[in-house]
Amino acid sequence: MPALSTGSGSDTGLYELLATLPAQLQPHVDSQEDLTFLWEMFGEKSLHSLVKIHEKLHYYEKENPMPIIHSATALADDLAEELQSKPLNSEIRELLKLLSKPNLKGLLSVHDTVAQKSYDPVLPPMPDDIDDDEDSVKIIRLVKNREPLGATIKKDENTGAIVVARIMRGGAADRSGLIHVGDELREVNGISVEDKKPEEIIHILAQSQGAITFKIIPTIKEEAENSEGKMCVKALFDYYPNEDKAIPCKEAGLAFKKGDVLQIMCQDDATWWQAKHQGDANPRAGLIPSKQFQERRFSLRKPVVLNPPQKVPNRKSLGFRRSFRLSRKDRKTNKSMYECKKSDQYDTADVPTYEEVTLYQRQTNEKYRLIVLVGPVGVGLNELKRKVLISNTQHYGVTVPHTTRGRRNQENDGMEYIFISKHLFETDIQNNKFIEYGEYKNNYYGTSIDSVRSVLAKNKVCLLDVQPHSIKHLRTFEFKPFVIFIKPPSVERLRETRKNAKVISSKDEKGSSKSFTEEDFDEMIRSAQVMEIQHGHLFDKVIVNDDLSAAYNELTSALERLETAAFWVPVNWLHS
Repeated sequence: MPALSTGSGSDTGLYELLATLPAQLQPHVDSQEDLTFLWEMFGEKSLHSLVKIHEKLHYYEKENPMPIIHSATALADDLAEELQSKPLNSEIRELLKLLSKPNLKGLLSVHDTVAQKSYDPVLPPMPDDIDDDEDSVKIIRLVKNREPLGATIKKDENTGAIVVARIMRGGAADRSGLIHVGDELREVNGISVEDKKPEEIIHILAQSQGAITFKIIPTIKEEAENSEGKMCVKALFDYYPNEDKAIPCKEAGLAFKKGDVLQIMCQDDATWWQAKHQGDANPRAGLIPSKQFQERRFSLRKPVVLNPPQKVPNRKSLGFRRSFRLSRKDRKTNKSMYECKKSDQYDTADVPTYEEVTLYQRQTNEKYRLIVLVGPVGVGLNELKRKVLISNTQHYGVTVPHTTRGRRNQENDGMEYIFISKHLFETDIQNNKFIEYGEYKNNYYGTSIDSVRSVLAKNKVCLLDVQPHSIKHLRTFEFKPFVIFIKPPSVERLRETRKNAKVISSKDEKGSSKSFTEEDFDEMIRSAQVMEIQHGHLFDKVIVNDDLSAAYNELTSALERLETAAFWVPVNWLHS
């Protein structure tokens, strides 16, 4: 009991420790029955006696005593024989009685064993009639409590034998070190597994509690020693093992949600990886579908089709904004700054599974991370961005869009817009200098990559408002974007909170506005659903704009924390 030893030689400290242990363990105990058991166990007088013996032994161990004699039992026998030849008085009778007691003989026998350092059990000799061809059988007993055993089995297609398919890292089987991948299972609790399906054996194990006895034939192959996995991935989809018909053992599965960070413990199996939630103190791993397997399953699924919106007159009036957001009509001509085939992220964007990540914390000498805001038209994204900007104009900045239209009298070049010629704009398009661009009433409008760099170069946080499909082109080592999705509340809340609100119209360039309609609300909800389905795996945070003040506070808190805390980011962001 090394955890109970203080090394001080004082009993009081140990007793106090035993008395306080139940109280310290109370938060981790599930029931009052277990807590009562702990109190009774740690209050047992026999346990206190054992602790006292432990301390004495610990004290003498430090002294490193050497035995004076190696045969105390023989000496006691000789003494008894000699005393019997003497005249028997009361003292001799009492001594002979003591020497004949079984407990004293046992004590002297233990003394001799320890003194002679003979701790190994005496094994019977090997029988002479062993069949050399007989398989070497190993009997293993494991204690299974509420946790799964931590091993999966399968039937060998060639031999029909039931073999251990995998050992879950940190599970009971792994911790025992007695069961290995490839071991052939013969019996479970005395029940032969011959002619049984793996599902039947799993059911037997699931019903078993306490000690479970296995009879196995060890594998000949030496299993390579595996170190704990260091790779961490961010899950880009939700996973529920109980709903997965393909998983070998539902009890061994690890459930997770989109955005969870998982530590990959083993990738030996091409179909099923072993993982645990990053930071989880429980060392036991669970099964998750591998990246390749999940991508293949996603690619075979039918795409989710949302109900098309009803025809709404003048819907194009919802789109155009001064921060440069194209109307839906003009979005058909909207281009991204890179061709999709040149984007590494594009290849896996349609089948998001896992993304390898690492912890990153911005240093004081580094540029701020780019803040990317996305959301459907009318959700209040621009208003939130404006409130953040005016809260601290020295710290936050926005990009200035480019346009080819003529400058008006009240406008200043580089303030509302950067005014350039159509020829130069088209040249910049060819040179992939725009994040987004489009054409409206025969004039180009666009947000350039250099305008983002210009804000960051001033040591400011750049607030960028883009279409969701442009996010993947900004996810680079240079910008390390933090993507925030501004999501609308329910239709009922939209009616309540946007009753007297206005939406900017794109029917003209004067920025006129009109009241929201039911069709506008339906379109906002539908657009948000499409964004989440197609690009939700790229969102770092989702803020529901139910109440503008609450949403603003949540947004500013997230921005402040982003500058001081560590966040999980793609591994390739830390390597240019």
